Amino acid sequence: MISAFANTWKIPELRDRILFTLALIVIIRLGVHITLPGVDATVIKAWLDSLKAADPKSPTGGITALLTVFSGGGLQKAGIFALGIMPYISASIMVQLMTAVIPKLSVLAREDGGRQKITQYTRYITILIAIVQGVFAAMSLNNPEQIPYMSGIEKFGKLVPDPSYTWMGMTVLTIVAGTVLLLWIADQITEKGIGNGTSIIITVNIISALPGALIQAWKFFVPSQGVVNPFNAIWMVVMIALLLVVIAATISITQAQRRIAVQYAKRVVGRKQFGGQTQYLPLKVNYAGVMPIIFASAVLSLPPLMLQWIPGISGQPWAVKLYGQLSEGGMWFYILGGIGIFLFSYFWVAMMFQPSQIAEDLKRNGGYIPGVRPGKPTADFLDFTMTRLTFAGAFFMVALFVLPVVTGHLVGLPPGSLVLQFFGGTSLLIMVGVVLDVMRQVETQLLQKHYDGFLRKGKLKGRYDRLNQNSGAAPRTAIVYLWTVIAILIVIGITAYIYNSSAH
Repeated sequence: MISAFANTWKIPELRDRILFTLALIVIIRLGVHITLPGVDATVIKAWLDSLKAADPKSPTGGITALLTVFSGGGLQKAGIFALGIMPYISASIMVQLMTAVIPKLSVLAREDGGRQKITQYTRYITILIAIVQGVFAAMSLNNPEQIPYMSGIEKFGKLVPDPSYTWMGMTVLTIVAGTVLLLWIADQITEKGIGNGTSIIITVNIISALPGALIQAWKFFVPSQGVVNPFNAIWMVVMIALLLVVIAATISITQAQRRIAVQYAKRVVGRKQFGGQTQYLPLKVNYAGVMPIIFASAVLSLPPLMLQWIPGISGQPWAVKLYGQLSEGGMWFYILGGIGIFLFSYFWVAMMFQPSQIAEDLKRNGGYIPGVRPGKPTADFLDFTMTRLTFAGAFFMVALFVLPVVTGHLVGLPPGSLVLQFFGGTSLLIMVGVVLDVMRQVETQLLQKHYDGFLRKGKLKGRYDRLNQNSGAAPRTAIVYLWTVIAILIVIGITAYIYNSSAH
């Protein structure tokens, strides 16, 4: 595996793709830390510094954990990427639901160029959602004490010194522009980088919370003050072992396949004989991948935000009670989340897996499944098999979704603790799925250039078509310019940090 990583730098196109992706990732994280115009950054810094000493048992991380997945902390830091990729995920859910319900959109999706048209509609809806959410986010900055992900910030000063209508318009425009820029960056990563751009952005946002989670875990298991529990060391080892087991199980389910034997009839063309061999049709157990849990999390994150953003509702007793139930740790959060994961799993399979088309293609090419008649019986067999596989995959995702609260109950941490975010649930499945997808693409490029893959025997299972893009890697000049700008920004940032430290 180490030699495979070394070989990635020997292929110029693959090296350029990796460097281009890393440069855009740095830009994404910089955008999170650039404060919106008119917002007092010193207040946010003082508040964030106070959170570093927070109790790891604090239950305030419920909605914060979900927001970290999609915005990478942009909402808490009032950055220009405050909404992150949330509007695009919401728009994708709406468009896919409308495609399944509206016949014209369903027909359009199957036409040549129809997917590009639907993608265009999705982006228009993304901008509309970003405008609406941007207005609510700007309004909430005037009263940050009423929103949970900025609890206690009012003690450090006024977040918005001059909340005028001009500031409101400028803030909404900046937030929408930041969302559009993120969409463009995601497209660039998909076309000229490595991996799926949207998934890469979400994964980077999740990983950004990992250092804080490790610090809180250390504070919880190895407290600096008070009575030290001798069993804490044992619990820490158990937690690490549990994490490794969950990661191994997630990889196994993500890679698991049901191989359907397909026999091709013999046919003679001239003096050559074709067919007669047995091939296999791989059906993945977790065919939908990470999309159902991303969609369910995106939908679950909207009601708590609306309860805090809509004026006149925030602070009401019924709203506070409903917020507690719909936030991470509430009973209805896990009930609705589990139902949503099941529904989205079957919905995604119904949208992407077409057994009738597969059966028709097999019949046209002289292929058949032994023991199953060609045509409609083959389509029914594939549909029945995929339904059972989807149930197993969806059940595993639901179990992974509720695993953090079960783990927290065993070790004494609240469900919303940042420590539990990496022991199951949305974050772990997304990270494992995206890392495997990137490794598959890198391995494909290595094998095409006659290098060994990551595994000596066999190869990573999955699709290998994403590297066959219409456009190649980014121009090397553009990569050099990107890294030059990033280096200048890093130098400026270090200089500003040293200056501020010496001033204090």
